Amino acid sequence: MKKFGTFGGVFTPTLLTILGVIMYLRLGWVVGNAGLLGAWMIIIISFLITLCTALSMSAITTNIRIGAGGAYAIVSQALGLEVGGSLGIPRYVSQGLAVTMYIFGFREGWMGIFPDHNAFLVDIIVFGVLFTIAYISANLAIKTQFIIMGIIFLSLISIIVAAYSGSMEIPASDALSWGSFKGSIENKFSGSSFWIVFAVFFPAATGIMAGANMSGELKSPKRSIPNGTLWAIGVSFVIYMLLALWISRSATEDELLNNYYVMVDKAYFGPLIIAGILGATFSSALASIVGSSRILFAMGEHKVLPFSKFLAGQSSNGQPRNAMMITGILIFLTLLLRNLNAVAPLVTLFFLITYAMINIVVIIEQKLGLISYRPVFKINKWVPWFGLISSIFAMFIINPTVSLISLMIVLMVYWYLSRQNLETPFEDVRSGIFVSFAEWAAKHTWAMKNMQQRAWKANLMVPVRDVDGLKGTFEFLRNIARPKGSIKLLGIEPSSETSTLAEELEAISESFRQKEVFSTASVIHTSEFAKGINYGNQALQGAFFRPNIVFLNLQNHDDYENELRPVMKESIRLEIGILLYLSHPTALLGQRNTINVWVSDRRTKWDLGWDIGNLDLSILVAYKLKMNWGARIRLITVVADPNEEENAKAFLNLLINLARLPQTLTEVHVGAFKDVILNAPAADLNIFGMDEDLKFEFVKEMSKKTKSSCLFVRDSGHESILA
Repeated sequence: MKKFGTFGGVFTPTLLTILGVIMYLRLGWVVGNAGLLGAWMIIIISFLITLCTALSMSAITTNIRIGAGGAYAIVSQALGLEVGGSLGIPRYVSQGLAVTMYIFGFREGWMGIFPDHNAFLVDIIVFGVLFTIAYISANLAIKTQFIIMGIIFLSLISIIVAAYSGSMEIPASDALSWGSFKGSIENKFSGSSFWIVFAVFFPAATGIMAGANMSGELKSPKRSIPNGTLWAIGVSFVIYMLLALWISRSATEDELLNNYYVMVDKAYFGPLIIAGILGATFSSALASIVGSSRILFAMGEHKVLPFSKFLAGQSSNGQPRNAMMITGILIFLTLLLRNLNAVAPLVTLFFLITYAMINIVVIIEQKLGLISYRPVFKINKWVPWFGLISSIFAMFIINPTVSLISLMIVLMVYWYLSRQNLETPFEDVRSGIFVSFAEWAAKHTWAMKNMQQRAWKANLMVPVRDVDGLKGTFEFLRNIARPKGSIKLLGIEPSSETSTLAEELEAISESFRQKEVFSTASVIHTSEFAKGINYGNQALQGAFFRPNIVFLNLQNHDDYENELRPVMKESIRLEIGILLYLSHPTALLGQRNTINVWVSDRRTKWDLGWDIGNLDLSILVAYKLKMNWGARIRLITVVADPNEEENAKAFLNLLINLARLPQTLTEVHVGAFKDVILNAPAADLNIFGMDEDLKFEFVKEMSKKTKSSCLFVRDSGHESILA
């Protein structure tokens, strides 16, 4: 299946949807009512609302592997299929209605040129052409939109030529004014208001999802959706602002209020404006029919709707033909209604509900503070809040009654889907929300206990028999766990009435809590160090908040074979991550500027799926330390076969991209590991993977050869740096 880039897949459909019929037929009326200053303010407010949502959408799309369905996919992957479906179903229907309204708009423009043509026949022919283009392939739809973009560009050239030819006869001092809000022909100029005019104009700015709807057919959604959408918003904003200036100085107030085709009259070559109107409505309809079928296809893939297997059917070239046929039937039936005035506001309001939901997703992700939320495109915390509040505000400004009806429809669909026991095929952040509510939410997260990769936090179990050794690793442990992780201090000692270990551990736990890391302490009385740790880990398997990493601080008095190896073996059996730390006797943790993560030779197995081997915990810990130290990460791999060097480089670069680890260094060395390690790049901490038979000699050798502290890591199998 052909994949699209930023320009064709996102920028073009988004720009053409924004530069729609309102630009040609209502912008003059907006300026006539609000004046140039009022019109500019309306344009700025409208685009500011959509810009905030576009920024939120850009952040979330650079944090997930977005599938087909655009906004539906974004919300589903964050809040689950029930919430995504409650938004996706009404949004799909509203996009179908939007296609019909664009067809009606095209027909009105056509009838202005050929008044004797049969209106219904025009509608059917336009629908047939649209459906044929969309049904053949999205590639043909994109190519068609390039032609339409050329027509709209020529219409704007006609306006520019008119401006240079002297159409701007009204003095700037007269044009630069606040409007008198006299109303429209329909209400016999009985008056309007700023917000009534805003409600008429705002739908022009709601086309920002046109490119995102193509998410499943983009080469790089993470790059294309933010870049294409934001560029389309910027270009269209400039066009609207300049057009408002031009028309305010080219036509009188009476002309602007009484003649919706004033742009046709004032342009240098009027027929090009008519062509632009036809092209704008046609392209908007085409983008909507292609986008809506992708939403239906995505819901079919996730089994949200009845007959999902049929809806998820594809042609040999990857086109969602079955979803397209259902969409075509829906549009044809709405064409028979002939009048959509009663439901037309639903289209805009469902767009605004979608905007609000996307902003809510970002707010939740930001508030939870999970390590899985690390978007490449970062935004300020106030952006989604402004987007959410302004979207809700715009909804109730446009139509309070229909806004409430729209919200009720969304809630009803959610209620229905929540009773269908949908199986979510991907991880979402609901588990993080439930954990935030502690015991109240425990029953919810318990049902999702096998799907916690996105809600992963470093919950350390730290065995202690030497408090001095613990004090030496205090800051290191804190930087692994901070800010959302936890530390469980487990004292191991023989029973003694005079022991102060419990009090000392509690004092250190309190120090952790004061430094933003939740910590608890307890003591097991046993003379066998390994058994004490293993019994503690075994007992905690039934706990709700249980440690997922055991931290072993290798010291000189430790018996590696009889005390530490049994703990590592049992931790592997219990699926608990392991961190074995060996502090360099003189270098310690140095300046904490650089962390080396050593990636083992994958020997021709360089494909990057969800399972990347014993590497997830190493990179997650490195990322935590990077954030808390302000350090940089360097990924290093050593390959024995020179022919594998390029594959290794590609693997590391892809891993950095999918794991959202910008500014990460990479190095690929060819040769024997024992030779490369002697000349390893300097770092304050070197992180190595741990196999089941990690030799003590290897541990000591690595610290000696790297001249640094070392961390040996074993995954539990429940972490994912790609989540």
